Amino acid sequence: MAYTIENFKTKKALKEAVKEEKEVRCYNPGLGPDLTYHTGTVYLEGPHYPEPHKWYAQGILKEGVLVKVK
Repeated sequence: MAYTIENFKTKKALKEAVKEEKEVRCYNPGLGPDLTYHTGTVYLEGPHYPEPHKWYAQGILKEGVLVKVK
């Protein structure tokens, strides 16, 4: 599971940012692969630890930028 750089409190806020074509980038905490220039599927959760996760999403990255969220 990955996080977005910006700590979105809700999935709705994340979707709105992507819809507005803001540059939303993601990262894997710990030892996960580097997503800086990744293209493909990513699985997200939020808000960031230590807060309890309240939302989960599947997204599509294109060269490191989130372009779609399900």
